[in-house]
Amino acid sequence: MSIFSQLFGGGPSVDLKSLIAEGAFLVDVRTPGEFADGNVKGSVNIPLDNLTKEIAQFKDKKNIIVFCRSGNRSGMAKSLLEQQGFKNVINGGTWQNVAQFVH
Repeated sequence: MSIFSQLFGGGPSVDLKSLIAEGAFLVDVRTPGEFADGNVKGSVNIPLDNLTKEIAQFKDKKNIIVFCRSGNRSGMAKSLLEQQGFKNVINGGTWQNVAQFVH
């Protein structure tokens, strides 16, 4: 594997469209104010600061897609959830990126 692939991830890309079609749990980790300004249809708003308090909402979910404004907070959310033992968490990046696959 080249150094470029190691740095930027040479693995298969995640198929967000299929995961969403299969009913993935969509979690927007932005603030309630940001969520109110625009959000993904069918998503729930669990701000990053409240994630550990709301951990019960993630139990028994087949796939979890977290997202935010830039992908930074959702990256932190993915790490937090993985520390809690979740293996099925995908960082969807920006909410607009996830929204394009929701109809």
